[in-house]
Amino acid sequence: MSALAAESGTPEGTDWDEIVRVWEETDAPEGSKVEIIEGIVTVSPPPSEEHNDTAELLHELLYGARPPGAEWGIYQTLGLTCPETGSLFVPDLCVVPRVALRRGTRVHAGEAELVVEVTSRSNANHDRIKKAHGYAVAGVPLYLLLDAWQSGRPTATLYGEPQSGTYRVLDSVEYGEELTLPAPFKLALDTGIFPLS
Repeated sequence: MSALAAESGTPEGTDWDEIVRVWEETDAPEGSKVEIIEGIVTVSPPPSEEHNDTAELLHELLYGARPPGAEWGIYQTLGLTCPETGSLFVPDLCVVPRVALRRGTRVHAGEAELVVEVTSRSNANHDRIKKAHGYAVAGVPLYLLLDAWQSGRPTATLYGEPQSGTYRVLDSVEYGEELTLPAPFKLALDTGIFPLS
């Protein structure tokens, strides 16, 4: 793992633009994920086949769940900034208005309608704690955590109603049960389709 440390928020003595420049210039192996998590540039190894399958299966379902006429894209490699926590996340999936990408600036996480993280053994706590906090601070309305590494019981947890950097758990089910994404998606998600790691 490669790292450049800074404090979260507006780090004293550290320039957000400098951290982003290091992130942009990080030379990582193909397929690796490079993010800034609370002021630290991190490199995660490429995800497993099961991880990729999970993201791809949900990606397909989300296309059918978008409201008619919604000008939203569903992205797998879009960087979302959250300078409030000194972070730049690359979620496994995010649903973002296409117009946000056309501005020529980085997309703030708060523009996402939904963010999805699929945990990996090596970075599950980032997804469970640090990213959940960052997405809540940014005001992302819905955060779906697909966690195959949760204490031997794979779970899907939907968070919402962000307030003061914290989410409320809207629903949490074990893989194999149904989880419903509320409006605007209105998707009954059969979590049994997701492969176990």
